[in-house]
Amino acid sequence: MAVPLMHAVRVGLYVLKQHLSGRKRYPLVLMLEPLFRCNLACAGCGKIDYPAEILNQRMSLQECLDADAEAGAPVIAIAGGEPLLHKEMPQIVENLTARKKYVYLCTNGLLLEKKINDYKPSPFFSWDIHLDGDKEMHDASVCQEGVYERAIKAIKLAKSKGFRVSINCTLFDGAVPERVAAFLDEAMALGVDGVMTAPGYAYERAPDQEHFLNRQKTKTLFRDIFRLGKGHKWRFTQSPLFLNFLAGNENYQCTPWGKPLRTVFGWQRPCYLLGEGYAKTFRELMEDTDWDKYGTGAYEKCADCMVHSGYEATAVMDAVRRPWHIAKVALFGPETEKPMVPEISLANQRPAEYGYDEQVQIQLANLSAANEGRPRNRGPRVRVNGRPVSVRVQKEQMTEAAGAAE
Repeated sequence: MAVPLMHAVRVGLYVLKQHLSGRKRYPLVLMLEPLFRCNLACAGCGKIDYPAEILNQRMSLQECLDADAEAGAPVIAIAGGEPLLHKEMPQIVENLTARKKYVYLCTNGLLLEKKINDYKPSPFFSWDIHLDGDKEMHDASVCQEGVYERAIKAIKLAKSKGFRVSINCTLFDGAVPERVAAFLDEAMALGVDGVMTAPGYAYERAPDQEHFLNRQKTKTLFRDIFRLGKGHKWRFTQSPLFLNFLAGNENYQCTPWGKPLRTVFGWQRPCYLLGEGYAKTFRELMEDTDWDKYGTGAYEKCADCMVHSGYEATAVMDAVRRPWHIAKVALFGPETEKPMVPEISLANQRPAEYGYDEQVQIQLANLSAANEGRPRNRGPRVRVNGRPVSVRVQKEQMTEAAGAAE
C-alpha cells in the first residue's frame, strides 16, 4: 500500500468530518514554498523566474508553522525552488511532524546525500524525489546530464536509512507509454513507497512551451500507460479516482482550495499553479477569492489543466460521497477500454490575463518597504578563514587589528 493505513484513515476521517459539518471549502494538503531559489533550471518549470531580490527571500520557521496553524490541513507538501537550500528546513520538518502532520519534502535529490543526516525517519515524514522518467527522459526534463543517476543514488541512500521515499513524476507531450511503464517497473524494483504522477502544467513563464499536454493527449497517454500496467502492481500515492480521472473516466471540476499555497509572497490566488494575486491570511484567501472565475471551462489558463493540485482533492471528496466507486476502481484499476466521459466545454471561458510583471513589481516594492531603514551589506563579499565577510567589514577588522598592534 503506497499510503500507510494510518495515514489514509486520519485523512479520511478529516475529510468525513468536514463533509458532515457541511463545510463547503477546506484544504486537504497545505502546499508550502518557503523559497523560490533552485539549483536546477528545468525547461518546464514556471516557479523560479524571479529577480534575485525575490529568489533570496525565505519563509522563516515561524512563518511556516503559522501557515500550518492557519490552514489546518492534515498533509503538508514542501516544495520550491529546492527546499534543501533552506537552512531552517530540518527544524521546519521536525516541528511539523511533531504536530502529527504528514510531511512530504519535495527535492531533486542533488543535496540529499549532504543533508540527509539532518533528518530522522518518521511515520509522518517522506522524501518526495523528482524523477520524470528514465535517464534520458529525466535529464532532458531538468536540462542537465547526470541528474538521474544522482536522484537514483539519493533514493537508495534514503531507503537504506529507513526513510519513506516516493517519486514525483511529471509527464510531457512526447512521452512514450511503453517507456513510462518500464520506468514505473524500475521504480517499484527500487523499493520506492509510491509514485505521484500528473501531466505538466503550462506555466506561462516556463522556457519550453512546446511540450505541455492538452487534455485529450493527457487522457490518451495515461490510458495507454494504465493499460500496459495491468497486473504490474504499481504503487501510487494518489487517489485511485484521480488516476481514473487522468484516464478520462471522471468528469471532475477542479478544487483549487484543496491544496492552497503559501509562499514568500503570502497565500497565492487562486491555486498552486496560478499566481494572480496574494492574500495576507488563509482566511482572506478562502473568503475573498472569486473561485467561480477559475477552472476548466471558466478561464483560458485552466483549459488543459489536469494536475493533482487541482483535481486530487476533488477525487478524495468524491470518494467520501461514493465509497463503492473508489472501492471498484481501487480493485480493478482505471478503465482503459470504454468511451471517455465528455469533455468540459470551453465555449464560455474568459480570456487569460497576464499580470506577472505587475505582481513582481508589487513584491519588489513590498520588499523595498520592508527593508527600509535596515543596514545594508555594502560591497562584494570575500571569504576570511572560510567565512564570507564583506569588504567593508574586512577593512574594519584590519583597522582594529592594526590599532591593537600599536
